[in-house]
Amino acid sequence: MEGEFRVIDIERTSFKVNKFIKDIREYKLVPQEIWTMNKQHRLTSLKLDWNESTIGPSPKVADRMKELLNEGIYNIYPNTNNKTLVESIAAYSNLPCEYIQYFASSDSLHEYICRLYLNQYSRVLILSPSYDNFRLTAESFGAEIIYSDLSTDFRFNRELFEQDIKNYKPSLVYICNPNNPTGTQHNIEYIEYLLINFDKTLFLIDEAYWEFSGITAKNLVKKYRNILISRTFSKAFGLANFRIGYMLASPFHIEMINKIRNPKNITTFSQEAAIAALSDLEYMKEYVNIVNDSKEYFYQELSNCYVFGKAIKGEGNFLLFLCKNENIKQKIIDYLKNNNIFVRSIAQRPSTLNCIRFSIGTREQMSKVLNVLTKMKKEFL
Repeated sequence: MEGEFRVIDIERTSFKVNKFIKDIREYKLVPQEIWTMNKQHRLTSLKLDWNESTIGPSPKVADRMKELLNEGIYNIYPNTNNKTLVESIAAYSNLPCEYIQYFASSDSLHEYICRLYLNQYSRVLILSPSYDNFRLTAESFGAEIIYSDLSTDFRFNRELFEQDIKNYKPSLVYICNPNNPTGTQHNIEYIEYLLINFDKTLFLIDEAYWEFSGITAKNLVKKYRNILISRTFSKAFGLANFRIGYMLASPFHIEMINKIRNPKNITTFSQEAAIAALSDLEYMKEYVNIVNDSKEYFYQELSNCYVFGKAIKGEGNFLLFLCKNENIKQKIIDYLKNNNIFVRSIAQRPSTLNCIRFSIGTREQMSKVLNVLTKMKKEFL
């Protein structure tokens, strides 16, 4: 009947699904209820589930978007070699242009990296729990995933991690630094130690949240060939909807990835938004300071909610909260949702089954969350 959909039995079709994808565990996205709301409802809700900026980007971004509307560019492909953007990223990163390339999000960059360096005989070691979408991407190219887990209290075990690298001999090691969702941070001296002592292994350092910690391995790309760094404009710069990120790596890796990179896939609006955001670093830095101050405040106040669980301090624009049990976890998520506050359930690894992640916004926004939790605590007790 019209309007009905049939469920297709994939086993009875004549086409074959990529064997690496057929039975793959999907990356679980939380529902985006905010897109079902009207504008007024959306503006009064608090979206703390995807680690986006909770305020808009620099006003210079909106100014540039308004200019673009009248430039008559809709019918042509985007600039495929935006030297201004590369030079802006180079100035921000303090690296030569030949160490830089931009992509339609760091997720897109991860797909290119996996396409370039992985196959069905590859092993990928992930310091876990971590950003699960990279696991999905690597598996879709046939790679075997090995987890090197943090301890049950989310502490890093250096000896265990290095032993896992020695035992499994992975083609690639993925380290999110600071780590999402735990906020774990590795210093640059340790990352350099890994590059030297495991020089046959490629290390992908995901620096999606580096602005909030101030620690970056970017200078190591000039000294070592076995390091790739992925970054995004989605977090500190507030450009999540534009989907743009970039890679820092030796010219060799840039040359290799350019062979398969589709330069038409980064829209003019995304490119120009990034350029505008990079022209107003003071705005970004002020927002980072606001978030870091708010995170400390939220951590201290959230500790008073011990009846629900324990806050885990970290270095990103988020805090992990380990609930006492799964029932409490779901009650918190539902209670906050009923008050138009959306947070993230973290459950990709056994150690995080009872965890909630709070993206951090301004102090005023986090006070709103605390007020709701305080109200819930009174009802709970």
